[in-house]
Amino acid sequence: MASPESAVNGPTMTAGAASKSLRNAFGGVIAFIILVLIGVLAFSIRLFSVIKYESVIHEFDPYFNYRVTQFLSKNGIYDFWNWFDDRTWYPLGRVIGGTVYPGLTLTAGTIWKVVNSLNIPLSVETVCVFTAPIFSAFASWAAYLLTKEVKGPGAGLTAAALLAMVPSYISRSVAGSYDNEAVAIFALVFTFYLYIKTLNTGSLFYATLNALAYFYMVCSWGGYTFIINLIPMHVLLCIVTGRYSSRLYIAYAPLVVLGTLLASLVPVVGFNAVLTSEHFASFLVFIIIHVVALAYYIKGILSPKMFKVAVTLVVSAGLAVCCAVIAILIAVVASSPTKGWSGRSLTLLDPTYASKYIPIIASVSEHQPPTWPSYFMDINVLAFLVPAGIIACFMPLTDSSSFVILYIVTSVYFSGVMVRLMLVLAPAACILSGIALSEAFNVLTRSIKNRKKEKENVEKKPTPSKTEKRLLVLPLEASVIAVLLLVLLGAFYVVFSVQVHCVWAAAEAYSAPSIVLTSHSNDGGLHVFDDFREAYSWLSHNTDVDDKVASWWDYGYQTTAMANRTVLVDNNTWNNTHIATVGTAMSSPEKQAWEIFHSLDVKYVLVVFGGVVGYPSDDINKFLWMVRIGGGVFPHIKEPDYLRDGQYRIDAQATPTMLNCLMYKLSYFRSDFIPIHKTDGKGFDRVRRTEIGKKHFKLTHFEEVFTTHHWMVRIYKLKPQRNRIRGKTKKSKSSRSVSSKRDVRGKRNPWH
Repeated sequence: MASPESAVNGPTMTAGAASKSLRNAFGGVIAFIILVLIGVLAFSIRLFSVIKYESVIHEFDPYFNYRVTQFLSKNGIYDFWNWFDDRTWYPLGRVIGGTVYPGLTLTAGTIWKVVNSLNIPLSVETVCVFTAPIFSAFASWAAYLLTKEVKGPGAGLTAAALLAMVPSYISRSVAGSYDNEAVAIFALVFTFYLYIKTLNTGSLFYATLNALAYFYMVCSWGGYTFIINLIPMHVLLCIVTGRYSSRLYIAYAPLVVLGTLLASLVPVVGFNAVLTSEHFASFLVFIIIHVVALAYYIKGILSPKMFKVAVTLVVSAGLAVCCAVIAILIAVVASSPTKGWSGRSLTLLDPTYASKYIPIIASVSEHQPPTWPSYFMDINVLAFLVPAGIIACFMPLTDSSSFVILYIVTSVYFSGVMVRLMLVLAPAACILSGIALSEAFNVLTRSIKNRKKEKENVEKKPTPSKTEKRLLVLPLEASVIAVLLLVLLGAFYVVFSVQVHCVWAAAEAYSAPSIVLTSHSNDGGLHVFDDFREAYSWLSHNTDVDDKVASWWDYGYQTTAMANRTVLVDNNTWNNTHIATVGTAMSSPEKQAWEIFHSLDVKYVLVVFGGVVGYPSDDINKFLWMVRIGGGVFPHIKEPDYLRDGQYRIDAQATPTMLNCLMYKLSYFRSDFIPIHKTDGKGFDRVRRTEIGKKHFKLTHFEEVFTTHHWMVRIYKLKPQRNRIRGKTKKSKSSRSVSSKRDVRGKRNPWH
C-alpha cells in the first residue's frame, strides 16, 4: 500500500518531469529559430559583392569552375567525365574530367537543374555566384552540430554564430567566390561532426554517413588529406592514452575501408588514395587499431596468465605486419623523387621546400606564410578566446574534446605555413571560442542557479554530491557582475567586430572582385577600372576563334572563360615545363621570344601593366618568378642577370638583360609618352615609384594592337615571319642600315 508521502510526491514528480519536458521543447524551438537567423546572417553578410558591384564571378580559379559548370549543364555528366579541352595548355590540351575535383561543379549543376525543374529561371552564372553564401549557412549549422556533440547546444549556437561572420571564412565564401572551398569547408566540418557523433554513439549508421561525407569532401577539395591524417592522429592518441573502445573502432575502421574505396572512384584521386604518402598514416593506424582490438578481445576470453602469452604473440604479429606494410609502402614510393608526397604537402611539412625546389608553388601569394596582423584581421578576438576554449576542453577531457584540441593545434601550425590555410583554422577557432564563451557563462551563472534551487527546496536540505562540491561556485554578487561584464563584452564584440570589423571585411576587404577594380579619389569619388573585361571582350570580338594567346599563367582561366580563346598555360599549373617555356619567352630578348612563341603557334601576347594607375599585382612585379621558373628548366636564364647588385630595378640602373627582355618592352612600350601624374612626369612608374630606365624604343617583332583605357592590360600581335629567298632573310633598306651600324661599332645593337 502506498504511503501518504509517496502519494503526495508522485504528482509532484510527474509535474516536474512535464515542466522539464516543456522547457526542453521550448528550448529546442528557440534554438531552431536562432539557427535559422544564423543562416540568414551567414548568407546576407556575403552579399556585399553583389550589392556594391554586380553579380559576377571573382578571382581566377572560379572562372574555370564556372566554365566547367556551364559545360556540365549543357552537355551532361557523361560528356563532362570525357571532356578533352583543347583550348587550354596548347598544344597539349587537358582532360577535364580526370583532373578536377568535381564536387563543386556537380553541386552547382544539381542546384541549377533542380531550380529550373521547379520553373525558377536562374542562369548557371547566378547559381554559381550564390553557391558559396548558401553553403556558408550550411557550414555554420554543421559547426553547431559538431560543437553540440562536444560541449552542448549553448556552445554550438555560439560557435555557429561566430563561424557565420568570421572574416577568414568570409574571404573565401562571398557571393561570386565560386571556388572549391565554397563547399569544402562545409564538407570538412560536417565530416568531423559525423566522426564525433559516431565516436559518442558507436552507431554504424553514423559511421556509414561519415564515410559518405568524407567522399563528398574528396570530390570537393584536395584538402581532404587533412581529414585522413587528422582522424588517424586522434585514433592513435586515444590508443596511446588508454582510451580505446569499441566506439573508437566503429568510428575509424569503416571510414578507412569505405572512405578509401569511395575516394578511389574520384578520377582525379584514383589509385593515389592507396599509393601516395599522404594516405599511409591511415593504413598504419588501421593495422594498429586491429591489433589493439584483438588484444582487448583476447583479454576478455582468456585468463590473465594465458592473456600475457597471447598478447605477446598478437603484438609480435602486429609489429611484423606493420613492418611488412611499411616495407611495401617504401618500395612503392622509393622511385618517386618526393617519396610519394605532393609538392604542397612537402611545403607544409618543410616550409622552405617550395622556395628551394618548386618555385611555381612559392610564386602563389596564398602559399606564403601569414603575418601576425593577418591573424587579427581574419579571426579577430577569437585569437584570445581559443586558449580559454582549450582549457575548457580539459574540464573534463573526453574523446570528442581531445579531437577538437588536436584539430586546433594542427590547423594553427598549417595556417602558419600557408596563409590560404587560415580557412581551415577558422572553424576550429570558432568552435573553441564558442566553447570558451559557453563554459564561462555556465561558471558565472552557477551560483545563480544554485540560489534558485535553494529557493525551490527551502524546506529540504539535501547534501551536495561530491561532484557538486568540486564545481567552482562564485559568490552571487560576483556572478551577477561577471555576467553583466560578459554580456557587455559580447555586445561590444557584436557592435565592434560585427558592425565594424566583420562587416567592413565583408563589404570592403573581401568583396571586391579582382576582375573589376575600384579606387577612391581625394574628393570621395569612386573610380572603376574595368580593364580586364575590356581586354577579354576585345579578344573575343577582334580575333579568330582558333587564335592562340600567350600570357602568364595567372590569366589563363579568365582568357579561356571570358574571351573563349586558346591559351598556352593556365592556373592549373600541372605542367611546370610548359610554364617555364612561357617564363623563358618573357625573360628573353624580343627576337628569341618571338621564335619561342611562333613555334607554339601564338598569335597574341597579353601582359598586365599597373605602372600607369598604380596597380601592384602586374606582370613586372611577378617577373622575377617568371625568371626563376624559367631558369629552373632552361639553365641559360639566370636570375642574377636581371638584378643590379642583388636588387630588382627597372630604372636607369637596371641591367641590360632586364632592359631588353620581352616583358620589359611589352610593359613599357609607349608608356614614356603618357604623363602618368602631374608631378611624376613622363615615363614614371607609379608602382615602383621610379622613372623607367629605357624610353623611346621600338618593337621589331611585335606590334601593339590594343591597350585598355587605363593601360592595365596590353595586347600585342606577333609580326609575320619575313619572306625568305633561298633560305636567306630578305632585308629591307632600314635593316641593312642597322646591320651596317652594328658592323661599324663592332658589336650587336643592344636594342635588338
